[in-house]
Amino acid sequence: MTILRKPEAAATGGPQVLQPSGWPQPKGYANGMMAEGRLVVTGGVVGWDVAGQFADGFVAQVRQALENIVAILAEGGARPEHLVRLTWYVVDMDEYVSNLKALGKAYRDVVGVHYPSMALVQIVRLVEPAARVEIEATAVVPR
Repeated sequence: MTILRKPEAAATGGPQVLQPSGWPQPKGYANGMMAEGRLVVTGGVVGWDVAGQFADGFVAQVRQALENIVAILAEGGARPEHLVRLTWYVVDMDEYVSNLKALGKAYRDVVGVHYPSMALVQIVRLVEPAARVEIEATAVVPR
């Protein structure tokens, strides 16, 4: 197994990517992460603003959900580079797949080029009828 550590992670004691030897290199996510420190966890975060209004469209909702996650992390003293896991729940997998390029840009704009372990699940519906995506996040702030 190879443990990959970005230079900035090495300096801060941040999360390390776990990549089994010989496995294909993942794009936009990590197969595994390892970290020590204080755990910061979100609930399912949707793409609405502080007034409870949903962003218009799937990519806009993803961007807003990620911005909301970053705001929650900040409340716990965490930053996007502390993320070790994201679980995405989408109501339409085809909508996700057909927007990969725009989703990648929105992700990098909000989170940067840090790619934690991720899972993507299509579900029948979310609690909020207008929601197209809900994302749970786990971060570990180094000691």
